Amino acid sequence: MQILAINPGSTSTKIAVFQDETCLWKKVIDHPEQDIRSFAKISDQFSYRMAAILKTLQEKNCRLADCCAVVGRGGLLNPLAGGTYLVDEYLVQVSHNAPGGEHASNLGAIIAYHLAQKVNIPAYIVDPVAVDEMEPVARLSGHPELPRISLSHALNMKAVARKVARQLGKTYQEVNLVIAHLGSGISVSPHRRGRMIDVNNANNEGPFSPERCGTLPSAQLVKLCYSGKYTEKEMLTGILKEGGMYAYLGTKDAREAERRMNQGDRQARLVLEAMCYQVAKEIGAMSAVLCGDVDRIVLTGGLAHSAFITDEITRRVSFIAPVVSVPGEEEMASLALGALRVLRNEEPALIYR
Repeated sequence: MQILAINPGSTSTKIAVFQDETCLWKKVIDHPEQDIRSFAKISDQFSYRMAAILKTLQEKNCRLADCCAVVGRGGLLNPLAGGTYLVDEYLVQVSHNAPGGEHASNLGAIIAYHLAQKVNIPAYIVDPVAVDEMEPVARLSGHPELPRISLSHALNMKAVARKVARQLGKTYQEVNLVIAHLGSGISVSPHRRGRMIDVNNANNEGPFSPERCGTLPSAQLVKLCYSGKYTEKEMLTGILKEGGMYAYLGTKDAREAERRMNQGDRQARLVLEAMCYQVAKEIGAMSAVLCGDVDRIVLTGGLAHSAFITDEITRRVSFIAPVVSVPGEEEMASLALGALRVLRNEEPALIYR
């Protein structure tokens, strides 16, 4: 079965065609920043990105009529369970003004739907960032006006969870895992028998990362907000885009930080070790959520390519369970596999309401 996968990013759109589990080809369509800035809203980019996708399909001699389905990256919807969702007119309407705010991934459902409509095939989204399978006890933060919200790298984490379960000769529904997605933001989540029952929202809490602050001392943060030194916009930028490793070292590239460390930069070593230390602490906390019943700890995402980072984390948490490294992000394959499970009747297509 041939499947077309679409993954819109802030200044690019990734597309790929799969024949069952095999990727036939993939391409990253880059969008100049000046083009993107010319649109008032993310959803206004629909026609612009659609034209670029159709041009690429033509260049690749790829016919939509040969596809069984189109699958897109899901956006900032209201909280929903993990799985593969059928894209209908209602989901398209919601994605135009997604309740979670503006994000390029909101275009995934819209583009997939309109491409699929051209040849009367189904369109899907898979495990969007808004996946919320948290238990009630995990939602309380300590202040009723500040509930903990589930936003995470769910697509990659759930795909990796299924992969590790298969390696163990089991299904996702038969294993307990703690998965750390190590990217520009860091998500750590306990997966119990096929459900992601807790996760740190990397925008608000958890380990600091190459560009995000993670959990901060709350009283000190309040004082800093009211100090008059920063505007609200500057504070948010400092927390979400210019915090973490970047704030300490002036780079968001962990490879550059590691290069400096290897050349004797003690500050670079301290910051990298501290980031790994915080990841290990979060893994320990999420292992407690599973009462210590952990089949595997899994390290994934771009930073998992670094042997230094994975070794630093592993030496602190391997007493809990064996540690497995699955570096990188297999988002395109994850999208295709989600659609394929539905097409093969291995799981039902869900309806977003």
